[in-house]
Amino acid sequence: MDQDDDGGSLGPKPGVLLAAVEAAGEAILITSADLDAPGPCIEYVNPAFTRMTGYEANEVVGRSPRLLQGPATDRAVLNNMRAALAAGEPFQAEALNYRKDNTTYMVEWLITPVREADGRIARWVSAQRDVSERRAAEDHQELLVRELHHRVRNTLSTVRAVLDASLRSSVGLAEFRHAFAGRIASLAKTHTLITEERTQEVAFDGLLRTELEAYDQPGRSRVTLRGTRVLLASEQAVPVGMALHELTVNAIRHGALRDPDGRLEVSWSVEESPAGLTLHWTWNEHDGPPVALPTREGFGTELLRKLLTLQLGAKVNVTFDPDGLRVAVVMPLRVGTS
Repeated sequence: MDQDDDGGSLGPKPGVLLAAVEAAGEAILITSADLDAPGPCIEYVNPAFTRMTGYEANEVVGRSPRLLQGPATDRAVLNNMRAALAAGEPFQAEALNYRKDNTTYMVEWLITPVREADGRIARWVSAQRDVSERRAAEDHQELLVRELHHRVRNTLSTVRAVLDASLRSSVGLAEFRHAFAGRIASLAKTHTLITEERTQEVAFDGLLRTELEAYDQPGRSRVTLRGTRVLLASEQAVPVGMALHELTVNAIRHGALRDPDGRLEVSWSVEESPAGLTLHWTWNEHDGPPVALPTREGFGTELLRKLLTLQLGAKVNVTFDPDGLRVAVVMPLRVGTS
């Protein structure tokens, strides 16, 4: 700090202040006080401003800061800024700006007035920071929270459907406990597959293997899976996983996987339709116990006919062929294949 002859503090010399502003990491913009067009006019920008915008100082001095605005800049933010500055108040906000090469960035402003001794505003000083990465991270986090809320609602609906149907189809408490626990465990396995993937997608064949790999015999294939790799969004994977679990349990108790000579084939393909991609998958059981038509609709059939139809808009056809159960499903596909 410098001192005058009387020992009073004069503050930093102008050259020291300028050097500090030039070295600042944040962009500094100084304009004239007049808010009406063609003002305010840029009088000074520091090197950080050049790095952020791509404009050299000689390209912007004498021009309005409006050159940084464009079609996607929120007019409401600009109107709020104008109102605050017209009232002589500081203003802080974020807005979309445009660089010299016309790429966009999210800027955070803090605009403050510089006043004369009589209180009149002589200039405006704006400290600016590129917050594009922070805003992108916040937007991504918000998206994840919305997706989580959506998935939780869907999962709770599925659990409620599982509970209601388990109560209706069970003849006793022990059977209900065993069936309901198995269904919830299957649901948990599906969610584990979902959370393991950053994209929150699950391979259709991954759901199949989770349910069926324990029932295939080493050296003698009883389970055949045929199809291209298909990824299911989380909201599709949950009901599909539940459907495959029910089919597996049914095959073990009453169908092909109950008989040592029984076989199971699951095939699938993706086809184009006027509404977009559709997933066609077929569950075929062979050489199991003789198939008898059910005397009442069990939980598995109810889930296939109602849950898949209601949540996924799927078309389900269940056939009790003499050779074994056959289930054909056609469902819209919300994600691509790889």
